[in-house]
Amino acid sequence: MSAVLPPVAEDDLVERLRWAVTDAVTVAGRDVAHWRRQPAVVLVGALFPVLLLLMFVYLFGGAMVVPGGDYRDFLVPGLFGLAMVFGLEATMTSVVTDATRGITDRFRSLPMAPSAVVAGRCLADLGSSVLGLAVLVAAAFAVGWRPGGAAEVLAAVGLLLLLRSAFLWMGVFLGLLTRDPATVTAVQVLVWPFAFLSNAFVPASTMPGWLATIAEWNPLAATVTAVRGLFGQPVDAGGGWATEHALVLAVAWPVVLTVLFAALSVRRWQGLSR
Repeated sequence: MSAVLPPVAEDDLVERLRWAVTDAVTVAGRDVAHWRRQPAVVLVGALFPVLLLLMFVYLFGGAMVVPGGDYRDFLVPGLFGLAMVFGLEATMTSVVTDATRGITDRFRSLPMAPSAVVAGRCLADLGSSVLGLAVLVAAAFAVGWRPGGAAEVLAAVGLLLLLRSAFLWMGVFLGLLTRDPATVTAVQVLVWPFAFLSNAFVPASTMPGWLATIAEWNPLAATVTAVRGLFGQPVDAGGGWATEHALVLAVAWPVVLTVLFAALSVRRWQGLSR
């Protein structure tokens, strides 16, 4: 007759959760401390989207025509979404760097929650993304962009950070999967086609039919379209089902991606060889 394992007490579950959160916050604090010693890394990540904003507004903006509004108002929400996607590279780079320096193996030797290291990395990078988004918003105001009401702005920021969370976990998983600095370069190259194959820079309706369909179903495009609507900015009027239901997809895509890659990241962390 097989033995029946006793159920885990509720107090034990609460205690485990508390220690997991404490460990994650400790790891996040370690990452933030590194940024204080190397502020150039954070500054470059925050200022690169600003450079794109200035380039597209003042160099290319005069040649862009967007039905129903100004190209600047169309572009800015797209760059907000793009900044969230670009964070994938920074997260993956940090995870790979820790692996190559042996820090990952040191963490694995410590008595800490299996999810603490990956969750701590996500907490730290999410904080960095909030700072970068604030800098980009300030730059957008400087070039004359104006959003809608306060409630809509908060909802839009929530959608942007939800998208960032999805790509955070994707970056953690890819970093743990490869642990190879050369792979980071390959991902950096692939991020650009992914970003341009959306409605971040131009309306999807201006693309060939089959390409427009792919662009509309891009997770980035869903968030950008929803954010444009919340900000009261021009929205592509020629889109299909994905564009018409962008708000639903702007929540569904990040949630599905976050759950998937968070589970894969923790499992990958637990399966790493010591």
